[in-house]
Amino acid sequence: MSSSNLFAFLNSFKMVNSNEEDERRILDVEESLLTQEEVNNHLTGLSSTAEDGSIDIYGNPPSKKKTGNWKACPFILGNECCERLAYYGIAKNLITYYTSELHESNVSAASDVMIWQGTCYITPLIGAVIADSYWGRYWTIASFSAIYFIGMALLTLSASLPVLKPAACAGVAAALCSPATTVQYAVFFTGLYLIALGTGGIKPCVSSFGADQFDDTDPRERVRKASFFNWFYFSINIGSFISSTLLVWVQENVGWGLGFLIPTVFMGVSIASFFIGTPLYRFQKPGGSPITRVCQVLVAAYRKLKLNLPEDISFLYETREKNSMIAGSRKIQHTDGYKKIPVPFQFLILSFWKCSSEHKPLFLYLCRFLDKAAVISEYESKSGAFSNPWKLCTVTQVEEVKTLIRMFPIWASGIVYSVLYSQISTLFVQQGRSMNRIIRSFEIPPASFGVFDTLIVLISIPIYDRFLVPFVRRFTGIPKGLTDLQRMGIGLFLSVLSIAAAAIVETVRLQLAQDFVAMSIFWQIPQYILMGIAEVFFFIGRVEFFYDESPDAMRSVCSALALLNTAVGSYLSSLILTLVAYFTALGGKDGWVPDDLNKGHLDYFFWLLVSLGLVNIPVYALICVKHTKKKAL
Repeated sequence: MSSSNLFAFLNSFKMVNSNEEDERRILDVEESLLTQEEVNNHLTGLSSTAEDGSIDIYGNPPSKKKTGNWKACPFILGNECCERLAYYGIAKNLITYYTSELHESNVSAASDVMIWQGTCYITPLIGAVIADSYWGRYWTIASFSAIYFIGMALLTLSASLPVLKPAACAGVAAALCSPATTVQYAVFFTGLYLIALGTGGIKPCVSSFGADQFDDTDPRERVRKASFFNWFYFSINIGSFISSTLLVWVQENVGWGLGFLIPTVFMGVSIASFFIGTPLYRFQKPGGSPITRVCQVLVAAYRKLKLNLPEDISFLYETREKNSMIAGSRKIQHTDGYKKIPVPFQFLILSFWKCSSEHKPLFLYLCRFLDKAAVISEYESKSGAFSNPWKLCTVTQVEEVKTLIRMFPIWASGIVYSVLYSQISTLFVQQGRSMNRIIRSFEIPPASFGVFDTLIVLISIPIYDRFLVPFVRRFTGIPKGLTDLQRMGIGLFLSVLSIAAAAIVETVRLQLAQDFVAMSIFWQIPQYILMGIAEVFFFIGRVEFFYDESPDAMRSVCSALALLNTAVGSYLSSLILTLVAYFTALGGKDGWVPDDLNKGHLDYFFWLLVSLGLVNIPVYALICVKHTKKKAL
């Protein structure tokens, strides 16, 4: 069938068939129109095994009918749902445990929570490097899950045994509360940070492992993978929903021992779910240390600093095999490093950084510095000595480093979002604690209001996946409706609106407090809803962006970098809060964030965060316009 006949067939097929399944099939076919051969293979289903370098449990090319795809995903999604229930069962109300059980101040408790949350997003670098270099994602998840479970058990003991927790306060005054002893803190923090280490091996691997179940070379599976990320985040929020409702209530009304035991049990269920699906999984081989490969490119480029780049990039070194020399990785198309530099920056660079008159501007020279790692020297050409990667790297290996560099501005601009989002589990909770929480005889735990954030996520994801994507796709022509960067940008904007809503609520609450009127906690609902919608756009977009744009053999590491974004945001939020609390309390003042929020100005702190977010949005937009996408061959 000729290309013209094929397009005519597709157009006529659209007119006759309007149901969702047929539209999705047409979309899949259209997306695969790279070559006539690929279209034919797609329509006739000639390829029965995955062609993305993955293997099955027996080490063979995996069958598309028997492994991977949506058949393997329920076990991965079940694992993630239960693991997130366990994590949020600790994280959602941890600040309350610090203040009510360990008798810490608001600022100290918020700072401790932010530091722990930040650590939970730094440890994924450890798990990611191990997964990509040595163990693979499957065994990394399995091993770190055991560490996670031990930490959960230890934390449960610290909250259950009287000898491992401080005695209850003798009165309302803080002076009548005995602080935790060194041993009590040691047991508590050991369990807490074992959880942080355990989650470090799961977080960067489980989303990538789930996406590995879809063959990137098959257009049908590639589209399903985009949907997987939506449902992956949906499963996360199922766990979060249970934590925000049932577990928070149990912790504050029944006891912290049982409140921590329940998530420990669910962590055991998570591990079981993961292992049950083993025969259905597709596995990607570890490609060796990504850190080593990056160093090899830098060293090889430096060694060939004086060599000239060929005018024809086809003379740069690359293997002739179908796949790259890196295990489990496809080749990456060569890109120029400087063509996307913003014009104003180019002007400044040309003005101040010049080489001698016969050379190009220094910055443009440095932008192509990495390409020199793939230049074949005269000696290598004559001797055929191509085996030492510390002297000669493939184009794909060089492009891995370029890809990481291009991702960095996107990563950095997301830190501000993480700062704003971290308020959900800290100052939003403390704000709610200062509001009217009584309904008849029932007192609402302020941390349970996170359920509105979770509920809106659970409602928004199916709407986004089933209705918004097909609707927007008609206008954009993009299979996913929006690009990952567009999706993240919308999330950034909505997060700013959420903090602005919190600031307005706090301003009104303080005015009412002066007249001894307690504002209803239900006025917090809009800020939680806005942050929930922001999550659907930003977090899912970020996970998908860092998976799709990352080199094949660096996907765990790049997922960890995305999580590191949240860690830096948590630490930065803690730093901002500490500095604001210190400087605004100078001279004996109460400051913006005192223990009694009625004496402070938490609204000023929220407006400070809004200003930070508004500055970040145009910077992010400029970065997105100049971003160059990875092109796998």
